[in-house]
Amino acid sequence: MSKKPMTAKAEAEKTVKDIRRATRQTLKNRILLENYYLQGELEAAIAAFVEHYNNHRYHERLGNLTPADVYFGRGPAILAEKEKIKKLTIQSRRLIHQRQAA
Repeated sequence: MSKKPMTAKAEAEKTVKDIRRATRQTLKNRILLENYYLQGELEAAIAAFVEHYNNHRYHERLGNLTPADVYFGRGPAILAEKEKIKKLTIQSRRLIHQRQAA
């Protein structure tokens, strides 16, 4: 039994569903477990959640970038910088290892 290839529209809908599910689970765990006695407290908690989710939380599905980075087009520059740092780190570790082995 083989899987049917997904159309671009179906893939996009699946991605949106995944994001909504993850957002719902995180929202439930971070917001709904608290008791809010004033409407302003709840609104502030939701605003803080949205700020964290969009600007500070890295999403694996987005290449470990924040949604804001992807939306504003900063993704390629950030990924290039991460790759540069990764190469320098590996090079440095190899040099340290070679010195210790000698």
